[in-house]
Amino acid sequence: MDEVLLIDKPAGMTSFGVVARVRRVLSQQAGHKVRVGHTGTLDPFATGLMVVLTGKQTKNAEKYSKLDKVYEATIKLGETSTTGDPEGEISTAGSSTRPTHQAVLDALERFTGQIVQKPPAFSAIKVGGERAYKLARAGKKVDIPSRKVTIYSLKLSDYSYPYLKIVTHVSSGTYIRTLAEDIGVELGTGAYTTTLRRTRVGNFDIKNAQVLTDMGIKN
Repeated sequence: MDEVLLIDKPAGMTSFGVVARVRRVLSQQAGHKVRVGHTGTLDPFATGLMVVLTGKQTKNAEKYSKLDKVYEATIKLGETSTTGDPEGEISTAGSSTRPTHQAVLDALERFTGQIVQKPPAFSAIKVGGERAYKLARAGKKVDIPSRKVTIYSLKLSDYSYPYLKIVTHVSSGTYIRTLAEDIGVELGTGAYTTTLRRTRVGNFDIKNAQVLTDMGIKN
């Protein structure tokens, strides 16, 4: 029970929901409550790799949470979202500009390397002991300090306006929703993330992950 489990999280489920389901099944198998934790939150709309720790491995959560990550994302230009993802209130941006392919490539290059990023209000970061997203949902002002993060690589895999698809390798603590919004500002179009999939955490790869149904867990 002291393991590192690689789980392919489905869309529509919280990271806490994944942990709760794994804990329930493992505890039933063991005949006692098993400690289970994860090493990095994935937004409910996102899919992909979650590194889940059990038993004594949960003590190593911080070490695993500091690993860099790789994501695949689809970004929609010309619209914005209050949460930066499909779950927020969607608004049409003021500009109807259609950036050229080269303009998109140039924008991505400007966001490669060390950048300063302001995490979104709708995030799991704690502000005054409360999760930021809880404060934001309650209509309270959320002020999260900007932070330095590193975008090791940011590649365009497809572009057909208004959608662009990227693959990016980033440092721990990087928010892809914020990166997408910042790219939208840079292009003058506005933008939000429509799909997000985490494929790597450090040396852990999504191809080695199991889906919940493999463990006898219903989504």
